[in-house]
Formats: sequence, structure tokens, C-alpha cells
Amino acid sequence: MTGFTPIISTIIAAFLASFVEVVEAFTIVLAVGVTRSWRPALVGAALALALLASLVLAFGPLLALVPITVLQFVVGVLLILFGMRWLRKAILRAAGVIALHDEEAAFSGETAVLHRQANDRRADYLAGVAAFKAVLLEGVEVVFIVIAVGAAHGQTLYASLGALAAFFLVMLIGLALHRPLARVPENALKFVVGLMLTSFGIFWTGEGIDAHWPGDDLALLAIFAIVALASFTIVRWLRSAYPAAIGGLAR
Repeated sequence: MTGFTPIISTIIAAFLASFVEVVEAFTIVLAVGVTRSWRPALVGAALALALLASLVLAFGPLLALVPITVLQFVVGVLLILFGMRWLRKAILRAAGVIALHDEEAAFSGETAVLHRQANDRRADYLAGVAAFKAVLLEGVEVVFIVIAVGAAHGQTLYASLGALAAFFLVMLIGLALHRPLARVPENALKFVVGLMLTSFGIFWTGEGIDAHWPGDDLALLAIFAIVALASFTIVRWLRSAYPAAIGGLAR
């Protein structure tokens, strides 16, 4: 894909998806730093980032050996599956069928666990492991998103820039506030990211099987609009079909 629109959409998709994952990882690292100490929090996070960087450097170049049509098809299918997973949860939360994710609750829960481990001689080790696991698990998703939205058309650099921008923005805001980013509209972000990843996946799967999209790259906008319309329709249907569940969540 060449042109300005695909580049912007790649950067936005990588930025939004990475922003959500970095917020979730930052919440755990912040809990470790505030509750225990910043040393195990930063050491655990740094080790996870180093491992992620090693994985990217080790396996990233291998993508160049894969034929572009095969890469487009495989990445497209994976993006559809990945995007639909995000979209499913975002739809259920938007409809009120399941509860919204709460960063304050996640922070409190992790803090409570760390307090219970305070008298353990391995407390610093366990705190560092918690930070390591959080950064590694969320980081793997960021790496996948960056590779997936960038590799199929040689835009990994743009996807990486979007992810880095999200990382630095979360770090700046989080460290300035010194608290979990509870006011971030996480479900709205996940909804948009789910729509974008699913749309990318459909587009690239089509290209992988040599489909000719009307309007070429502009077909992405049409696919996004169709997926968004279908998703919002499902949200409205769920709200009318499960009023009891929604009422229970409201209480």
C-alpha cells in the first residue's frame, strides 16, 4: 500500500492499540513501585522490554523471507481473529452485558496482593516478577500489533512510531500524575482498535488471495464503515435483548 491514507491509518491503529496495552502494563508497574519500591518495578519492566527487543531482532528479519502474498494472507487472518477478540469484548461492554474494565480496581487489586506478600522474604523478587509479567504480556501484544499492521505492506517503521508515541505518552502522563490512568476511555479505544484491526485483516486477507478491492486503498475506509455499522447494530440489539443484565450492572 502506498499513499498517505494507509500510512496514517497504520500509525493510528498501532498508537491506539499500544496505548491501551501500555496503560494496562503501567498500572501494574505503578502498583509495584508505589507499594513495594521502584527498584523491582523498574528492573522487572526493563528485563521484559529487553526480552521483547531480543524477540523482535531475532524474528523480525525472518518476515522478509516470506512471500508477500502469503504474509498478507496469514497476517490478515490473524488480524481478523485478534481484532474480533477485542471487538467482541468492546461490544459486550458497550452494551452493558459485561462490566467495563477498571484500572483503579486493577491497581487496588495488585496493591492488595503486594501488601499480602510484604512479609515474605522474596517480596522484592515477587514484586519484580509482577512488573516483568505485566510488561511482557502486554508487550507481546504490542509487538504483534506493530508487526501485523506494518509488515504486510512494509510499513513496520510507521507502526513502530505509533507504538513508541503511545509508550512515551503513557509514561509522561502516568509519571506526572503518579496514579493509574483510570479516566482513559479504555473501552472506546478498544472498540476503535478492534474495528481497525478487523478492517485491516479483511483488507489484507483479500489481497493475500489476490482480490481486487474497488478503489484500492480507499476500500479500507468502506470496510471500516461496514464493520463499524454492524458492530453498533449488535450493541443496540444486545441492549434491547439483555435489559436485565444491563440493569444489574447499573446497580
